[in-house]
Amino acid sequence: MGEQAPKLKIRKGDRVVVLAGKDIGKEGEITRVLPERGMVIVDGVNMAKRHQRATKATSQGGIIDKDMPIPVSNVAIVCSGCGKSRVGYRIEGGDKVRVCKKCGKDL
Repeated sequence: MGEQAPKLKIRKGDRVVVLAGKDIGKEGEITRVLPERGMVIVDGVNMAKRHQRATKATSQGGIIDKDMPIPVSNVAIVCSGCGKSRVGYRIEGGDKVRVCKKCGKDL
Protein backbone atom coordinates (compact mmCIF):
# COMPACT_ATOMS: atom_id res chain seq x y z
CA MET A 1 0.00 0.00 0.00
CA GLY A 2 1.49 3.34 -1.11
CA GLU A 3 1.37 6.35 1.12
CA GLN A 4 -0.72 9.20 -0.28
CA ALA A 5 0.94 12.59 -0.77
CA PRO A 6 -0.37 15.38 1.49
CA LYS A 7 -2.61 18.09 -0.02
CA LEU A 8 -0.68 21.34 -0.05
CA LYS A 9 -2.50 24.65 0.37
CA ILE A 10 0.13 26.73 -1.44
CA ARG A 11 0.73 26.81 -5.17
CA LYS A 12 3.30 27.81 -7.75
CA GLY A 13 3.45 31.60 -8.04
CA ASP A 14 2.45 32.30 -4.42
CA ARG A 15 4.52 34.84 -2.49
CA VAL A 16 5.85 33.27 0.74
CA VAL A 17 8.10 34.15 3.68
CA VAL A 18 10.52 31.65 5.29
CA LEU A 19 9.72 30.86 8.95
CA ALA A 20 12.64 28.56 9.84
CA GLY A 21 16.13 27.62 8.69
CA LYS A 22 19.17 29.55 7.50
CA ASP A 23 17.09 31.90 5.30
CA ILE A 24 14.59 32.91 8.00
CA GLY A 25 12.68 36.09 7.13
CA LYS A 26 13.44 35.99 3.39
CA GLU A 27 10.57 36.45 0.94
CA GLY A 28 10.24 34.87 -2.48
CA GLU A 29 7.94 33.38 -5.07
CA ILE A 30 7.32 29.66 -5.30
CA THR A 31 8.79 28.34 -8.54
CA ARG A 32 7.99 24.66 -8.05
CA VAL A 33 5.88 22.51 -5.70
CA LEU A 34 6.89 18.93 -4.79
CA PRO A 35 3.73 17.52 -3.14
CA GLU A 36 5.03 13.94 -3.00
CA ARG A 37 7.88 15.14 -0.74
CA GLY A 38 5.93 17.94 1.02
CA MET A 39 8.43 20.53 -0.18
CA VAL A 40 8.55 23.71 -2.26
CA ILE A 41 11.28 25.52 -4.19
CA VAL A 42 11.32 29.26 -3.50
CA ASP A 43 13.16 31.66 -5.81
CA GLY A 44 16.36 32.95 -4.15
CA VAL A 45 15.94 30.91 -0.95
CA ASN A 46 17.98 27.90 0.26
CA MET A 47 20.67 28.29 -2.41
CA ALA A 48 23.39 25.66 -2.79
CA LYS A 49 26.56 25.55 -4.90
CA ARG A 50 26.51 22.66 -7.37
CA HIS A 51 29.28 21.52 -9.70
CA GLN A 52 27.85 21.28 -13.23
CA ARG A 53 29.57 19.35 -16.00
CA ALA A 54 29.45 20.93 -19.47
CA THR A 55 26.96 19.01 -21.65
CA LYS A 56 25.10 19.66 -24.89
CA ALA A 57 22.09 20.99 -22.94
CA THR A 58 24.21 23.23 -20.69
CA SER A 59 27.20 24.28 -22.76
CA GLN A 60 28.78 26.11 -19.82
CA GLY A 61 30.17 24.03 -16.98
CA GLY A 62 31.41 25.18 -13.56
CA ILE A 63 29.92 25.96 -10.18
CA ILE A 64 26.29 27.12 -10.32
CA ASP A 65 23.88 28.36 -7.63
CA LYS A 66 20.83 26.13 -7.41
CA ASP A 67 17.58 26.64 -5.47
CA MET A 68 17.06 23.64 -3.19
CA PRO A 69 13.72 22.42 -1.77
CA ILE A 70 12.46 23.68 1.59
CA PRO A 71 9.74 21.95 3.67
CA VAL A 72 6.30 23.47 3.17
CA SER A 73 5.90 23.75 6.95
CA ASN A 74 8.80 26.23 7.01
CA VAL A 75 7.04 28.79 4.78
CA ALA A 76 3.97 30.99 5.26
CA ILE A 77 1.98 32.71 2.54
CA VAL A 78 2.17 36.52 2.36
CA CYS A 79 -1.25 38.21 2.20
CA SER A 80 -1.30 41.56 0.40
CA GLY A 81 -3.46 43.02 3.18
CA CYS A 82 -2.08 41.71 6.48
CA GLY A 83 1.34 40.10 5.88
CA LYS A 84 2.25 36.50 6.69
CA SER A 85 -0.74 34.25 7.29
CA ARG A 86 -2.17 30.78 6.84
CA VAL A 87 -4.46 29.57 4.07
CA GLY A 88 -8.11 28.68 4.58
CA TYR A 89 -10.94 27.78 2.23
CA ARG A 90 -14.42 29.14 1.57
CA ILE A 91 -17.09 27.65 -0.72
CA GLU A 92 -18.59 30.21 -3.13
CA GLY A 93 -21.29 28.90 -5.44
CA GLY A 94 -19.80 25.42 -5.66
CA ASP A 95 -16.22 26.73 -6.09
CA LYS A 96 -13.53 26.31 -3.43
CA VAL A 97 -11.72 29.64 -2.92
CA ARG A 98 -8.47 30.10 -0.97
CA VAL A 99 -8.68 32.85 1.66
CA CYS A 100 -6.38 34.48 4.22
CA LYS A 101 -7.03 33.13 7.74
CA LYS A 102 -6.28 36.54 9.34
CA CYS A 103 -8.35 38.98 7.28
CA GLY A 104 -10.56 36.70 5.15
CA LYS A 105 -9.38 38.28 1.89
CA ASP A 106 -9.16 36.09 -1.26
CA LEU A 107 -5.68 34.86 -2.18
